[in-house]
Amino acid sequence: MSEIAIVGTGYVGLTAGACFAHLGHRVVCYDIDKEKIDKLSTGEIPIVEKGLETLVKEGLKENKLSFTSNPQEAVSECKVVFLCVPTPQQTDGTTDTSMLDSAVSLIAQFLPKNSVLVNKSTVPVGSAQEVFEKLDRPDIAVVSNPEFLREGTAVEDFLKPERIIIGSEKPDAAQIVAELYEKVEAPLLITDPISAETIKYSANAFLVTKLSFINSIAAVCEVVGADITDVIKGIGYDSRIGEKYMNPGPGWGGSCFPKDTKSLIHMAGQAGYDFRFLDTAVAVNEEQFDRVVKKISNVVGGDLKGKTVAVWGLTFKAGTDDLRDSPSLAVIKRLQAEGAIIQAHDPTVQEHKEGIPVQVMISKEPLEACENADAVVLLTDWAEYETLDPNKVIERLAEPNLIDTRNVFNPKEWEDRGFTYQGTGR
Repeated sequence: MSEIAIVGTGYVGLTAGACFAHLGHRVVCYDIDKEKIDKLSTGEIPIVEKGLETLVKEGLKENKLSFTSNPQEAVSECKVVFLCVPTPQQTDGTTDTSMLDSAVSLIAQFLPKNSVLVNKSTVPVGSAQEVFEKLDRPDIAVVSNPEFLREGTAVEDFLKPERIIIGSEKPDAAQIVAELYEKVEAPLLITDPISAETIKYSANAFLVTKLSFINSIAAVCEVVGADITDVIKGIGYDSRIGEKYMNPGPGWGGSCFPKDTKSLIHMAGQAGYDFRFLDTAVAVNEEQFDRVVKKISNVVGGDLKGKTVAVWGLTFKAGTDDLRDSPSLAVIKRLQAEGAIIQAHDPTVQEHKEGIPVQVMISKEPLEACENADAVVLLTDWAEYETLDPNKVIERLAEPNLIDTRNVFNPKEWEDRGFTYQGTGR
């Protein structure tokens, strides 16, 4: 058992803290937001994430997990301290590391002698060295340990990861961090900090490239008459390609992909390399949003002005309440720009939240959103939409138009009930 401090109780920090406690370590989580800390101390978590609340309550009950808004109390007795603070994107494409810098300055004087500071935040390449210099503590080793958590499956991803990456110039420090994951079965790669930081960006860049590629293939399928489902299955049999992360949709988004992709493009440019390949993946994604809007426009007669569109799903993916850079919101903004009226439903949204245009009417139920709508479009594949009765849906709509951007529904079933069905790559 090790004493671990987590600085920052956001999505990554809270998941890491709860999971490390579950693995048997004693963990204290620090955050400057005292109100948030007070709620976490009672087991109340601020995000939707499968299994996380259970682990937080388990850690609290077993006295392996605690929360504090006092930085000295958090780190002064811990051999290993994880930095898990937000690193948002700035307008010029660079990464805002101001919160990381503030956290380092705040805890520097309280870190125990010869302790290990681990950067788990997604940061620009070279940040481990910058943190080391900012600390001005030669006795402290700075290690990079990037996270690869997917929202909606973060707990499982932490406890059953596909790999653990540790970047350190000091073998002893790398070993200390590696031992924290002793009970986790996964390939372990110990490398230098710059390579570890590059691995994180490279992984996300590759995934967005796959998504943009398959959305482009789906567009080809639509114009030549192929079925994207069979195409994915056919190419997926090739072990060099595989079927994972090859599902077409309205476009990609979320809190990481857009930010990390643009950051990598910017960093590459600063280093003298024009990453045109990745530029294209981003451009294709923007085109995908436009393509969805065009489909909706076509089914309602070619003009969206004054038309009511029902939207199922607002979060960027199912299983989370995260609206950041959601494809759904990107599509909604384009629909509104063309004069459409939006009635939306999402299982995690009961009222307007930051990021949702004020003009969007929030419905409590999926069927309520369909009332007198000229079309309904599924943008986030929440499981509850899959079980909706087509007969009840068509009763609410003014026109029986369904745009299924995630290919959730059986086209024949809905067409047999009188719907005009539009999928993706079908």
